[in-house]
Amino acid sequence: MTIAVGDEPARAHRRGRGPGPLKRLTNSYDQYWYAWAMCLPVVLVLGAVVAYPLLQGIYLTFTDATSENVGRTIGVNDIPDSFSWVGLKNYAEILTGSNNQFWPHFTWTVIWTVACVALTYSIGLALAIALNRRFRGRSPYRMLLILPWAVPSFVTVFAWRLILADDGVVNQVLGAIGVAGPSWLSDPMAQKVAAIGVNIWCGVPFMMVSMLGGLQSIPKEHHEAASMDGANSWQRFVHVTLPGLRPVSSTVILLGVIWTFNQFNVIFLLFGGNSDSVQILVTYAYRLFFGQQPQDYARSATVGIICLSLLVVFTSVYRRWLKRNDQGVLA
Repeated sequence: MTIAVGDEPARAHRRGRGPGPLKRLTNSYDQYWYAWAMCLPVVLVLGAVVAYPLLQGIYLTFTDATSENVGRTIGVNDIPDSFSWVGLKNYAEILTGSNNQFWPHFTWTVIWTVACVALTYSIGLALAIALNRRFRGRSPYRMLLILPWAVPSFVTVFAWRLILADDGVVNQVLGAIGVAGPSWLSDPMAQKVAAIGVNIWCGVPFMMVSMLGGLQSIPKEHHEAASMDGANSWQRFVHVTLPGLRPVSSTVILLGVIWTFNQFNVIFLLFGGNSDSVQILVTYAYRLFFGQQPQDYARSATVGIICLSLLVVFTSVYRRWLKRNDQGVLA
């Protein structure tokens, strides 16, 4: 019997004995060496800017590093590190310690994220549907609605800080109609409402533009076919528009959750670092690092790594859920 040598790789692949990871990597480099060469500068920059600080932060979480025991240079004197390894002590203290600061901040962070993403997505989708229709003055409306996104976020937040002051525009309008306006920048409940409102103002333009692009990518023939089958506006929205927006929606919702969970600017610039009830996890980590003496490097890094871990877990579960739903739709 004659055996064709050239057929052996194909038979091995069919039997599940393909080349190993190292061999595949070598083959990829041999075939696409120019792509690897072009990616190398980006990899080096990301390694220096992202990977090294991340690894350093992970290391600090297992120590008791503070501003008093970290090595530093004062004049000609070089003071070495004096912090020590404590293992998982920081994680245990933050999650179960008597300080009891993590879980209230975590609960508010989840409420803040869910409320902002849900409302931003809903309002952005509604505006996109309205602007997807032809009417007079559509272009100026689009420009006006995109404007909050074009303005730097710190300018927007400082403007809202003036608007929401006790003698600001909002309370003046409420007073004109006989309603006593709350202290938006100091009352705990009013702070939460103000924070969500300002973040929605900043985030709606991105959602609107993304949804508008998704709406314009849906073939008009699908809506026409649904209309011919007798579907009303709501049925076309549920069975044509929403499924057509699924790829865009899944992406912007994931980005919205990550951005909102880590939204430092709105909380810090609107309320500063002294309003404890409205602080989310990232601003809580900032306060541990900069807002006290001695500066607690280890606990601040621990909160940051916990935030990163939560987002990694959420992203993995979210992607698997989307993949399972997509497989169910295709089936």
